[in-house]
Amino acid sequence: MRIKLTIIILALLTSINAVCQSRAELEELRKKNLQEIEYVDRMLKSTASQKTENLNELRVIGKKLSLRERLINEYGEEISLLEYRISLNRLAITMLEEDVERMKKDYERSILSAYKATKGTPALAFILSSSDFNQGYKRLKYIQQVARFRRNEAETMEAIYGELSRTKERLESDRKNVNDLKNKEERQKQILREEQNRKEKLITTLTRKEKQLKQELDEKKRIAASIENEISRLIEEERKRSKTTPMSGEMKLIGDSFGENKGRLPWPVEKGIVTSHFGLQKHPVLKNVTEDNIGIEITSSGPTRTKAVFKGEVVRVFAISGANMAIIIRHGKYLTVYQNIVNVKVKAGDAVITGQEIGDVFMDSENGDKAVIKFMIYEEKNKLNPELWLVKK
Repeated sequence: MRIKLTIIILALLTSINAVCQSRAELEELRKKNLQEIEYVDRMLKSTASQKTENLNELRVIGKKLSLRERLINEYGEEISLLEYRISLNRLAITMLEEDVERMKKDYERSILSAYKATKGTPALAFILSSSDFNQGYKRLKYIQQVARFRRNEAETMEAIYGELSRTKERLESDRKNVNDLKNKEERQKQILREEQNRKEKLITTLTRKEKQLKQELDEKKRIAASIENEISRLIEEERKRSKTTPMSGEMKLIGDSFGENKGRLPWPVEKGIVTSHFGLQKHPVLKNVTEDNIGIEITSSGPTRTKAVFKGEVVRVFAISGANMAIIIRHGKYLTVYQNIVNVKVKAGDAVITGQEIGDVFMDSENGDKAVIKFMIYEEKNKLNPELWLVKK
């Protein structure tokens, strides 16, 4: 019975340790989430005095809302974990207390049995009163066994008392942590409601600028068309050139290596948030309107350098009217495109390495010094979702 109970208690303590590990992971996630929220907060504060009312501002606020919701979910998950650990600790305490009581009774019974067996005679007298040597030896062994049993029981009870004390301390600590987390969760929910109101007000304001928004959408389509036309022209040129000069073995190896690094590519900027996602997206303001993005937009704040996400060869540097410069880098059969760049530091034909600076992202002084890079990945003419290729932040 004792062995079975010990196994159950050990299993409970192992479960409690597993909960501790899960909670540590949640705390690390929450820490990163809070850092990103702080970064977005600073970005929004930089435009607060300018009363900026544009789609990028709306998307930044939207990103902050999603981060806040994720943070609230993480608080909820951590509270659930702690409450589960509290229930495990309560069960462990109950079982430990029952085990202590059972051991006390066993200990009492062993003392009483020993007393009855020796008839209250002191140990030495009990041995010396033996009728012969064999009986004396057996009595000696019996007394030694009783002493060893009592010592083991005393040590076991001491260990259980220690574990019981530690478990009670964990229980009290978890109760305080749950209360603290619930207060923080409620505070985050309050902030979330305030931010949602701000977002709704901005949407209402932007809705009145339907004509301007449609013009911006048309401009975005024009820029995308310019990039796709340039990609098509590049592919056609290289197709013709390949008839006489095929792709080098080194470039093929680079392409293979690029493909193997899906989900591990570094970001084209040091810090930033994705404010426009790849593919068909519902317009944040215009009803029944979608936009088909050929890449993603990453919004940063202040001076921002852009870097090559992988080694390769610069094959195009060209201007887009009203949208600064675009750089296309070839990595075997893959192409990466960096748009809205100024102070370009490379030219066509240059070999670049992973992380090499290739220019600066245009910083918009009229929009709180925000810097928005438009980043794309192609496999020849096929558009790929860059978020699936970049390392998760």
